[in-house]
Amino acid sequence: MHAVVDRVTRRIIDRSRPSRQNYLARMTELKSQSPHRNSLSCGNLAHGFAACHQDDKNTLKLMNKANLAIVSAYNDMLSAHNPYATYPDIIREAAHGMGSVAQFAGGTPAMCDGVTQGQPGMELSLFSRDTIAMSTAVALSHNMFDATVLLGICDKIVPGLLIGALSFGYLPSILVPAGPMPSGLPNKEKQRIRQLYAEGKLGKDELLEAESKSYHSAGTCTFYGTANSNQLLVEVMGLHLPGAAFVNPGTPLRDQLTRAATEQVIRLSRPQGGELGLGDMVDEKSIVNALVALLVTGGSTNHTLHWVAIARAAGIIIDWNDYAELSSVVPSMTRIYPNGEEDVNAFHEAGGTPFLIRELLDGGYLHNDVETVVGYGLERYTRTPELDGGALVWQPAPEKSRHPDVLSTVSEPFAPDGGLKVLDGNLGRGVIKVSAVAREHYRIEAPAVVFNDQNELKAAFDAGELNKDCVVIVRFQGPRSNGMPELHKLTPYLGVLQDRGFSVGLVTDGRMSGASGKVPAAIHVYPEALNGGPLARVRDGDLICLDAEKGALSIIADEADFAQREPASPDLSRYHQGYGRELFGWMRRAAGTSEEGASVFWNHEA
Repeated sequence: MHAVVDRVTRRIIDRSRPSRQNYLARMTELKSQSPHRNSLSCGNLAHGFAACHQDDKNTLKLMNKANLAIVSAYNDMLSAHNPYATYPDIIREAAHGMGSVAQFAGGTPAMCDGVTQGQPGMELSLFSRDTIAMSTAVALSHNMFDATVLLGICDKIVPGLLIGALSFGYLPSILVPAGPMPSGLPNKEKQRIRQLYAEGKLGKDELLEAESKSYHSAGTCTFYGTANSNQLLVEVMGLHLPGAAFVNPGTPLRDQLTRAATEQVIRLSRPQGGELGLGDMVDEKSIVNALVALLVTGGSTNHTLHWVAIARAAGIIIDWNDYAELSSVVPSMTRIYPNGEEDVNAFHEAGGTPFLIRELLDGGYLHNDVETVVGYGLERYTRTPELDGGALVWQPAPEKSRHPDVLSTVSEPFAPDGGLKVLDGNLGRGVIKVSAVAREHYRIEAPAVVFNDQNELKAAFDAGELNKDCVVIVRFQGPRSNGMPELHKLTPYLGVLQDRGFSVGLVTDGRMSGASGKVPAAIHVYPEALNGGPLARVRDGDLICLDAEKGALSIIADEADFAQREPASPDLSRYHQGYGRELFGWMRRAAGTSEEGASVFWNHEA
């Protein structure tokens, strides 16, 4: 193992020992009682299989056959989740072929940040993760099941499914992806058109036409945002079948992978002699593997929140220093938009996740000694699925990248580090992703332009008030203020300013996006403004230094004077009512800090 990867892993193991041991003890106790439906009363059990076919009832009366829970985030509005409409029938058929039963245990919400970006609904987005976790727990709470198949892809959905399923971590679980849509309008062209629209050089009809050519069919968006980062990280953790992440939907290979995933998770169940559950597979080493995969691919900044929360659900404590230390030594091996020109389909064609895993194992950056859904050892994930006369087979990943400008090697990386840095200073603590930022923009020292609402920025841009070097402060965007929305709507305006030759950066206690790009953005800053964080005391014209090289985020001012300033206290009530936001007040009040995962479950201040 690389010395730094080994050191970070050992530190996480030591830090997590009490909470991890407590978690595993709880799972051991629950496992000893399974299959849980054996403890149900006759009335309980009769309710549990009342709607089943008689053959399934006869099977479920026995305790030596598996009952598979299907938990799905299907809805037909989300392109990524639309393919899941047909999965339950495929899964039931495959389960029957194993002599087992599959029941649709429950559905979870699945919202799209692409639809809600810049809209009030985005203020429910982060909290939908913990809502999905609770929905998953409700689905599994009937104690009818021996294994779980999780159907979900996008931003908060995979983390929510994992957090919920880890409460039932004595059960084996497998995640089944649906894959990305075929490539449409190139992402770089989409970005160009968005910036022209922001400048008023194109109309809405032209913009909608371009967007529709980008997002044009069933499947995930093809850029390397949070959804596709989810898929890559889950595969590197050994919770998918090998090579499953980026096979397009609606193909024979995709359907065969779904059948094979069903059969495999049933093999892992206790009635089939299995002993390992999800909680055994999500351990400290698999979490570190996920972080390494995130960093070497320049993945979504949202995972500095989500994987903290997933780890805590398994009793594992990680923090941003772990990310930063790993990022300082892992190589940057991919160029997928927004960190490059091509999309995830090109990455998959280049060799994809199996090629990446083999390179990282050979370089000592990934732990091989982990349990996965297909057995012990991550080297099992260096294979690519194919159909051979209709049969599913796995072949070794290609020896060389088929697109070396998209997927490189450990020995010839695109950059020597992972491009994620922690920022600390008298304005708080946050993170910045610089893998798509030009080196000359790593450090910005410029006057602040302060906004308490993201919509104020567009008005200032249209009025020409931002045509200057500036650090844009968008505050009162933290989880307790308004649910910590993504601020991706700001990207075209800030990109235009940078293209005009101005030195421009963003500092916010909100999120940016899985598609964070060329403008340096200090995000997830805490303490958030609502909690008395320093951002609440910044004024227009204050000199701000954002330095990604040194990891600094500071206001250049007299410390005593700055500390005595009266913090801004805008009326936030308009963010707390309407569009369902009034139902989430308790979540806003209970949310932890961003470095704790911004979760309502593990808030150390509560």
